[in-house]
Order: sequence, then structure tokens, then C-alpha cells
Amino acid sequence: MLYSTSEKQERALLAGIHTNSRDIINDTTDESMYELEKLCETAGATVVYTVVQNRADIDSATYMGEGKLEEIKQITQTDGIDLIVFDDDLSPVQLRNLSDYFGVKVLDRSMLILDIFAMRAKSTEGKIQVELAQLKYMLPRLRGAGINMSRTGGGIGTRGPGETKLETDRRHIRNRISNLQKELENIKKHRELLRKRRKKDEIVTVAVVGYTNAGKSSLLNKLTDAGVLAEDKLFATLDPTMRKLTMPDGRDIMLVDTVGFIRKLPHHLIEAFKSTLEEAAVADVLIHVVDASNNELENHISVAQNVLDKIGAGGKPTIMVYNKIDKLNSEFIASETGDRCVYMSVKEGKGIDDLVDALQDVALTKKLKCTVCIPYSMGTLVNRIHESEEVLSTEYKDDGIYMEIMIDDIGYEKLRQYLVIGG
Repeated sequence: MLYSTSEKQERALLAGIHTNSRDIINDTTDESMYELEKLCETAGATVVYTVVQNRADIDSATYMGEGKLEEIKQITQTDGIDLIVFDDDLSPVQLRNLSDYFGVKVLDRSMLILDIFAMRAKSTEGKIQVELAQLKYMLPRLRGAGINMSRTGGGIGTRGPGETKLETDRRHIRNRISNLQKELENIKKHRELLRKRRKKDEIVTVAVVGYTNAGKSSLLNKLTDAGVLAEDKLFATLDPTMRKLTMPDGRDIMLVDTVGFIRKLPHHLIEAFKSTLEEAAVADVLIHVVDASNNELENHISVAQNVLDKIGAGGKPTIMVYNKIDKLNSEFIASETGDRCVYMSVKEGKGIDDLVDALQDVALTKKLKCTVCIPYSMGTLVNRIHESEEVLSTEYKDDGIYMEIMIDDIGYEKLRQYLVIGG
């Protein structure tokens, strides 16, 4: 007899409140519910129902009104719903009341995102950040978590914080949080050392940022053959990936892929992943990737910009990359944002040269041709010039070694005392 070893997909119902009083990014809309559905699919659930209630405000005790709750309960009982996901963060009271009322697993948007993060994290740092965020978020909600915390059922909402019975061991959680914070601090110090080394070596760092699923990882793969997972799923990659890109003039820059942004990304999640997002904050230049085929692209840009401002990355030199132009039926013209705009189809390889040209202009200072005279006693400097600069010609004269070179502003300042005027 044959048995299926594949995990049964949970049947999910999505619920949200459209108040028409919150801004379009934070209110429940068709777009936010579509995103919630994509999040559920990414986590491994099948969405079978979506329920949205129009009301002026969210109920502080039960989130939704009594009538809608009864409607959802009927659907849950008659259609075998395993999981109910709400489009907003639930308070501890709301989570407890809803879990008791429905008798099935209840998650909110943050819990679902954290579950996906737990599934996606591969590096030590990523796993620590996910577990830390989960524990901090769940600690005040443990009494209401109920069925969610029961590991016998498994599935969505149970990935991440080990096998401890979380609902009965608050002291263990607090100790674990303290230990994880110490581990994260050590990793942060190591990351800072690497950054200082890059600065010392004068390597320009370019962070690839943008809304989730805009094509950041695909772009990194196209530019550097990085081999980063690139799927048509939200948060396909979580851990930052760094790859070197050699520019046409021989200089190297460092490209950093970062976690994608999404609407309703709560402040506590931004805080939890700050050490990862800091790669964008300390970068010299940003490549902001946008899905040009998405009707919500202006909102996506606003969400990404809001997160960048929160982490201190606002105002940096930015190249706006409008990706997926192959999906457009007509000519696309973007609003004027960023220092340069590039129109691309990473999938078809269109616009790569335009992006490289933009990087050359924005990320790197222009090189100029000049002649230097290096004394014969400074052979080490001659070797350094050969290693770091483009040497066009070398001539040995009585008073020193004359080198015609291409250098940028930084190199010019370093070699100013050896410049041959009019050379």
C-alpha cells in the first residue's frame, strides 16, 4: 500500500477591515488582500475564502463585528478551514478572543510574515533575527495563542522558535531573547569590521532595494551570476547577499541584495531586521528596483521609501530601475525620481548596459587622464599604481618614472604631489 509523504496544504480564510479612514497603504484594500493571499501561498496554504468588512473602525476586542464573525465561523465549520489569517496585527486580547471563538488556528499579518521569514532564513544571522522577532512578538500574545502554539498540529505559524512549549515558559523565552540579542550584537560587530575593511579598500557599495518580488535577486543574478534564489514568491530571499561587480573601466563595486519591503510591515519587524537592512543604510548608492507592470507601483515606491527613511537610508544617490517592461503593452514613462532612471527587463536581458552606464556615472567618479612622475626610490608606489589604476604608458627618465594613468578624484588627491603639470 502506498502512502503520500507530502504535507497536506492548509485551507485558509482571509479576513480584513476596510475602514476608509486609514491611508491606502495601511487600510485593507483589494491590493492588501491580494498580497495576503500571496503570503499564504508562499507559506504553503491554499486560500479558499476572503472576507472583508466595511466598518468605521476595528473592534478592540474582536477585530470584526458580530455578524461577520458568525459568517466566518459558519464557513470554517462547513468548509474545513484550518487557518484564519487577519490582514492587520491582532492585539493579545483580539487573538485570544478570536482563537477561542473559532476553535481553529488564528494568525495575523505579522505572524504570517514571520513564519515565511523562518522558512526562508538560511544564514545564522537570519535565523537569529527571525527567532528573536517571533519571540518578542509572541511573548505578550501567548495566552491567546492557544491552538497556534500546539506543536502536535504543526504547519503555518509554528515554524521558528524550537520545540519548547512557549505558552507555559515565559522565563525561558525572556532568557532566550537575551541570549539571541547578545549573539546578534556579536554578528553586528563582525559585519561592521567587514564594512570598515571595504571602506579602507575604497570599495563602493551599492544596495539593491525595493518592494518584494520586484526582481532584485534576478537583477543581482543577471549582473554577477550570484546564484541567488529568484522565485515568483514574496520574500523569496531573506538573507543579504554580497557580490562583486567589475565595471568596464576595471574598478570593482560591491552589490548587496536586501530583504524586500511590503506594505503594513510593522515597526517591530523593521527593528528586528535592522542589522540586515543596515546594508542599505551604510551603502554609498541605492538601486531601487520597481515592478513597472504593477498597477500599485507608486504605492510600492512609497512603501519602500518610507522604510528607507526609517532606517536612515533616505536621501542617498539612487538609481531607479523600472523592471518587467516586457509585460507592458505600451510605452512606460516613470515619474521623475532618483538620480537616474533605467528601464529594464531583467528576464529578457534588456537594459543591462544602461544600468551599468548609470552605475558608472552615479556610483563611481569619472576618471581623468593625467601624468605623474614617481621617484625611483618609491618603487612600492609604482607597484600600487599598477595594481589599482589603469596605466596607459610608462617612460623612464633621469628624474623619475613617468606614468600616464586614468584616475578618479580619490586617486588624483593621493597622487597630487607627483602630478606633471601639462603632462
